[in-house]
Amino acid sequence: MKILVVGAGAVGGYLGGRLVQAGRDVTFLVRPGRRRLLRERGLRIVGLGEETTLHPYTITANEIAQPFDLILLAVKANALRAAIDDFAPAVGPDTLILPVLNGMRHIDVLAERFGDPRVLGGVVLVNTTVDANGDVRRLGDVQSLTYGAREGLAPDRLVGTLGDAGFATCQSADIVAEMWAKWVFIAATGAVTCLMRGTIGEVASTPGGAEFAEAVLDECASVAEAAGHPVPKEVLENTRQTVTATPSPMTSSAYRDLVCDRPVEVEEIFGDLARRARELGVPVPLLDLVTLNLRVYQGRQA
Repeated sequence: MKILVVGAGAVGGYLGGRLVQAGRDVTFLVRPGRRRLLRERGLRIVGLGEETTLHPYTITANEIAQPFDLILLAVKANALRAAIDDFAPAVGPDTLILPVLNGMRHIDVLAERFGDPRVLGGVVLVNTTVDANGDVRRLGDVQSLTYGAREGLAPDRLVGTLGDAGFATCQSADIVAEMWAKWVFIAATGAVTCLMRGTIGEVASTPGGAEFAEAVLDECASVAEAAGHPVPKEVLENTRQTVTATPSPMTSSAYRDLVCDRPVEVEEIFGDLARRARELGVPVPLLDLVTLNLRVYQGRQA
């Protein structure tokens, strides 16, 4: 399969890089500035003892000349609509689109533009960031991709394409439930770290911090349950242990964006979840608070 990876950042750069290493037919769709850096420095995956340098094939939007079989969409939410316009010429009659964005809003946007059947669901778990050098830096040994059709099963050809590529893969029969479970996880960890401006361990070790973290998680999980996608008990308890762990240096991607003065996915992670809570009649005062807090930050930044 011919794969177009849209975005060469912390997630796209990591997954796409592993696919390149595994010998898959991968092209990266990037902006001119990122392309220059990749040409000069290479796509570097570093951290946890790794120093990998790859030289993948890259194109910009005006260079798309043919459809691709699979589009792996790994951009931040604020870049979604621009990315859609960029990769649209790469979508042919049989193209599948696999987004690995946070939340659920992007699914509606993609389905409206390209049609419901071709848009898959995806959940990626990687602890990576783009460092000051532009390298993809691993912060933890977490690397998995769960994917599937939102109705029925994804085509079998994806198994051979995505499997055995240096990260764990799983085709889910209920990818929507998997997406909701991840949404609860990232909303809870993001709310705790962003609102308290600290690591999970710093919050949980402060008097009242663990109780606060549990209350945030309970709110997020209550929205998923009301929406018809309850988080499985074991997964929920694992998340509860994560958000109350001491010591723990864990933060969240939203927190890392916040402290680096970058845009935060406030609407996609927090605002949309709070909106759905209101529609479902679920009270979420802490989720409303973090949404307000980050909207003020975002407004000041703008």
